[in-house]
Amino acid sequence: MMVPMHRRACLPALLALAVLTAGCAGKAEAPKALAENASYHGVEPLPVPPRPSFVLRDTAGNPFDFKKETSGRPTFVYFGYTHCPDECPTAMADIAAALRKVEPDLREKVRVVFVSTDAARDTGPVVRQFLDQWSTTYVGLVGTQAELDQAARASGVVPGRVGPSPSTLPGQPDAHAHEPGTAPHEHFGPLGYSVAHSAVIYAYDAKDRLPVVYPGGITPSDIAADLPALART
Repeated sequence: MMVPMHRRACLPALLALAVLTAGCAGKAEAPKALAENASYHGVEPLPVPPRPSFVLRDTAGNPFDFKKETSGRPTFVYFGYTHCPDECPTAMADIAAALRKVEPDLREKVRVVFVSTDAARDTGPVVRQFLDQWSTTYVGLVGTQAELDQAARASGVVPGRVGPSPSTLPGQPDAHAHEPGTAPHEHFGPLGYSVAHSAVIYAYDAKDRLPVVYPGGITPSDIAADLPALART
């Protein structure tokens, strides 16, 4: 579902936007509170939430204090899982495509953080292999399920929940038919069960606020167009 540009939403509507999608197959719903004078190409939460604080482990096993490590920098955050059939890989690919569209000095300021919602399967090495399909600079964060759920709640995100098994190709438990318009990607193990989660890219700015989020349907060009504003101090 394509989401119209320049929308503002009250915080409850934003949380409604971050609906759980069954195995990444669903799309985030647009909020009902709208305004034509919004300045970003996504959905703008009102009031604007601050950058959250939580600590998980990076893919090398080191503690990663999210607020401390990303403060003062434009930061894209996505809550997902590596066995996600389409939504998570497409979000990572869209961010990578957006960063290729901006000048190197702006691109170097940006942090990209993928927070797992699937503690049982998403170990550090698994997340690293998944993210390296798009960039070796993306930060992957893992932890116990309780730690991951706490990080989600600190960010105003509904924690992921186990769902049904996704459809796979005959004789290929780690492959599936890609939805039209989704990014090419690989999976490195049987898809198994799905995890319902919010299919939204959260974009924090250099002032440590969350001025915009990007539901499915936002393009890399839209994200790239917002980066100068996100980097403004």
